[in-house]
Amino acid sequence: TMTRYLLFGKWDTSGIQVKDMGLQKYINLQPIIVPRTAGRNAKQRFYKNNASIVERLMNKMMVPGHRGRKHILTSGHCGGKSVTNYNSVKKVLEKIEAQTKQNPVAVLVSAIENAAPRDEITTIEYGGAVYPQAVDCSPQRRVDLVLRLFVQGSYQKSFGKKTKMVDALADEIILASKNDNKSAAIAKKIEHERQADAAR
Repeated sequence: TMTRYLLFGKWDTSGIQVKDMGLQKYINLQPIIVPRTAGRNAKQRFYKNNASIVERLMNKMMVPGHRGRKHILTSGHCGGKSVTNYNSVKKVLEKIEAQTKQNPVAVLVSAIENAAPRDEITTIEYGGAVYPQAVDCSPQRRVDLVLRLFVQGSYQKSFGKKTKMVDALADEIILASKNDNKSAAIAKKIEHERQADAAR
């Protein structure tokens, strides 16, 4: 019999399907027990695609990135301790499973598909004037953006409040998987796409 590798020794990722055809190559669901490659693939082009989607979520939790020009919360909750983020993501998946009674990785995948923005705006300068211009979002960037929006949205809901980060992130992913506007990532996606429509 063939050995099945279960994520964290608990969840089978082999049967999960990515329905969004544009994202199929960019959401890695290959079976892995410990989603921690420690930059092993970093020399390859598009190396992110070789890392499990769960590991990419962990990496985003280390530094949630910029909002506008402000570097948001690079210290405190967002340390570079990978073992802390590893345990946090494991708890998030356990909470998702307890609340939805589904495979939590499948819930994460559908949340990514629902909340990944398809268009956004860039600025172009033409004759001294600056205009917003709508652009399509590449699949790699769609996945990157949505993971960042999940983490930023949940830090916003938990930082300096009674809600724990783990609960906020689990809620964020569950809401996004249901396409609910209460999810920060879904709200941001709608905003991005509305701005892009206005700038066509």
